[in-house]
Amino acid sequence: MSSLPVLDELRLSGVLPSPKGVALAVMELCQSETATLEDVARVVMTDPALSGKLIRQANAASLGGRPVVSVLEAVRRLGLAPVKQLTLGFSLVDQYGEGACGNFDYQGFWSHSLLAGLAMQSLARSNGMGPPDDLFACGLFSGIGRLALATAYPDAYGEILAASDRRDGLMLAAAERQRLQIDHNQLAAAMLADWGFPAALIDPVEHHEETESGHFQAGSRGHQIYESLRLSVCIADLGQVDEAARHALLPDLMRVAGRVGLDEDELGELLDPLIEQWHEWGDLLNVPTHQLPSFAEIASAPPPHAASSGEDPTLKILLVDDEESSRTLIRKMLVESCGHEVQLAADGRSALALAVDSRPQVVITDWFMPGMDGLELTRALRATDWGQVIYVVMLTAAASQAQVEQAFTEGVDDYLIKPVAEVELRARLRAAWRYVKLHDEWQRDRAQLKRIASELAVSNRKLEQAALTDALTGLPNRRAGMTLLEQAWSASRRGDQPVSLMMVDVDRFKGINDAHGHAGGDTALVAVAATLRAEARKDDWVCRVGGEEFLVICPNTPLPAAARTAERLRQAVRRQPIAVGDQAVPVTVSIGIAAREPLTHDADSLVRDADKALYAAKHAGRDRCCLVRGGKTHLGPA
Repeated sequence: MSSLPVLDELRLSGVLPSPKGVALAVMELCQSETATLEDVARVVMTDPALSGKLIRQANAASLGGRPVVSVLEAVRRLGLAPVKQLTLGFSLVDQYGEGACGNFDYQGFWSHSLLAGLAMQSLARSNGMGPPDDLFACGLFSGIGRLALATAYPDAYGEILAASDRRDGLMLAAAERQRLQIDHNQLAAAMLADWGFPAALIDPVEHHEETESGHFQAGSRGHQIYESLRLSVCIADLGQVDEAARHALLPDLMRVAGRVGLDEDELGELLDPLIEQWHEWGDLLNVPTHQLPSFAEIASAPPPHAASSGEDPTLKILLVDDEESSRTLIRKMLVESCGHEVQLAADGRSALALAVDSRPQVVITDWFMPGMDGLELTRALRATDWGQVIYVVMLTAAASQAQVEQAFTEGVDDYLIKPVAEVELRARLRAAWRYVKLHDEWQRDRAQLKRIASELAVSNRKLEQAALTDALTGLPNRRAGMTLLEQAWSASRRGDQPVSLMMVDVDRFKGINDAHGHAGGDTALVAVAATLRAEARKDDWVCRVGGEEFLVICPNTPLPAAARTAERLRQAVRRQPIAVGDQAVPVTVSIGIAAREPLTHDADSLVRDADKALYAAKHAGRDRCCLVRGGKTHLGPA
């Protein structure tokens, strides 16, 4: 609750990122109950750049078919909600390409956000968790709270970023709350709510950095979006780092991919074309992108800093000393005599900032320095996950036994007496190398275990999916159908929204089996299933619940709309004779329709009403629809 006053203050101050110009007009128009698609298209057309971006997005979302060439067609194809979200995103990218927060990488932020949005869009197309354009916006704005804090508190947030590991979202959020009384995830959720995003997208954004999904019911749409958003952010992270960091990210990426049912090959099939889309959209939005090798090359690359059989293996070292002469001398020994890669810092604070970005394997630091001394630097490093594995060597002109004991207690691994002798320095660094080598081997073992765990997760998920899928048609089976119906029923009761149900039965199916054998009957069922799935609305669920029986669940749908849909499904099946061997076999279906009414007590009652209507349709001659209203059946056209 402590974040509420801060949030209210930010809202009132007007400093949070917000759309302007045409984008603001579009958002306000979309919130009007009387606005039409034509009205929105006319406003969009006043901005040629925005028009081109929406047309491009509409064509990207269409997956084939006649290309979109006009703004009105793009708005119609995308729908009002996605147009509002996309317009908002494009506007903010244009407005906030730079800013006053010195340590915030504005271009890198949008590059990361764009790749996360495209990843969510691709996952939505493959797993059906929601409209791809809505999920694109979800990914694009998943980190918007960071931009907002950098905009509202440029100086304070710059200091937070300098002292924190910005790749660790939970650690960064903790630092934000301590300094600003609000974190980037809380702020992102509030901003998305203010912009009219649905709770189904806001909740996953607020919780996506949490490593456990306890906030969401397992198997729910929210849980699916949460897991997909975690994967999308991991993919976006992969696009922002160098080869060494990519290898370190790979185990977590594979583990998160396994949670959404993707194995290594499937992840590569998703990621490689996704990177190409990222480059194309980066050019369109003037957002920087980076070249990446194929995922197969990333996954098969050997780990950096791998164990070497040479006498003097190379280490990545950060040397910290406030005396320039001492820095110069030790650097010369490290680079020219030992061949190590060395970065220099003159004090503890600048060393900590360098360490956050470069992640050295070894830190050699002077003990007594102005500002942050060597022990304080060691404590700061050990307070982070990544800093706990750095090998720290302390430099001191003299050290008593008590001081040495204190240094080791604070986390120092070794020490050298100044002036430093090259022979002794080499010996200390060989000890450091053995430590680094052991840690690298442990990391490889850990990565292998994570990969095994990821493969097990994929296998388990596929087994779960198989248990809920009809093997013949690929549709959800009866068990899954009843679960989906219960979910739709519960949502209908909570929101006082309509829900309708269709029971579909293939007419005279026994005759098809008798005339053409079971293989012919299976062919007919597969064809009917494909037609129902293709002709049903995008939010409807089509399930196979029996031999020749199908269920179509229609959330947020009143009875008249369901009846019109049922008639369209019936005619679609009737129009398409099914090829069995060299014969075209005519197939028809009968459909019973029911909707939740005041006297419909539960989902089972809804099934009974739909079954009652189906029986009436069969009894009236088949190949027709029948609905139940007020307990009475009413026949539709034959």
